[in-house]
Amino acid sequence: MQLRRFDVSIVCLACVVCCFTAAGMRAAVAAPCSAGPQAAAAENARTFTSMPITAFHRPETGWAVYETMIAHEIGTECPANTPGFAAALAHWQGANHLGASGTMDDSTFKALKLAWDRRRPWAMISRHQCPDAADEHALVRAGPAESYDGKTILLRTDALAAFRRMADAAQRAGLIPPKSGLFVIFSGYRGVDADAARCAKENNCQSGARATCSAHRTGLALDINLGAAPGFRLDSSADQNRLFLSRTKLYRWMVKNAGRFGFVNYAFEPWHWEFAAASDGRK
Repeated sequence: MQLRRFDVSIVCLACVVCCFTAAGMRAAVAAPCSAGPQAAAAENARTFTSMPITAFHRPETGWAVYETMIAHEIGTECPANTPGFAAALAHWQGANHLGASGTMDDSTFKALKLAWDRRRPWAMISRHQCPDAADEHALVRAGPAESYDGKTILLRTDALAAFRRMADAAQRAGLIPPKSGLFVIFSGYRGVDADAARCAKENNCQSGARATCSAHRTGLALDINLGAAPGFRLDSSADQNRLFLSRTKLYRWMVKNAGRFGFVNYAFEPWHWEFAAASDGRK
């Protein structure tokens, strides 16, 4: 159908408005990231790859792996080296009774980790006693399309149902390419004896934590395939692999959205998620 002059004018005006609106939105997003304490931003850029991290079970250098989690926690989408990030961090520090410097330091990182741990019921309970293992006979099996490489994956009924809702949302968001094998579960429930044997076989007992009290014993923890850096296993804890995973679109989406489905992340392992909204109160 041929457009009349009046119709063409409206279309052109709409295009101009759309373009200016989009440009305005981009400027609005960029502006907060450039507004804030410059010196703090420069210090964060320095410590991003150099600050010693001791909050987890092994020494690390730099907090780059945790950038996505930290940005979400402090309520910003600005990169870690920007003044906008520093301003958001200063606000978070002040709200949590820390010196509002806007710079990352050991006390701030440990406070962030504590905030993350408080959302993981297993982490808080296991500080005092190891939660009981799930009744394996009461668990349900994930479907073949939900499990990695044909593995048998057992989970609590509520955890599996929540995972399915989350996977459906990720699929609708266009984050799981067809036949990619992404967003399937490669580890769910693990019995105490099986975990101890795996720990010994891999010589990776993490000071005994994996063998004596793993979150996987609850049937509420699951490891999700988010990909891997070239040459690494899905669950390699090498810094290169963890950094790679922390920057994937899937992980960034999960940090922002997994809480809607009841899941929380163990920040040291981007692939490890725990269902923290168990329907009967058992964590």
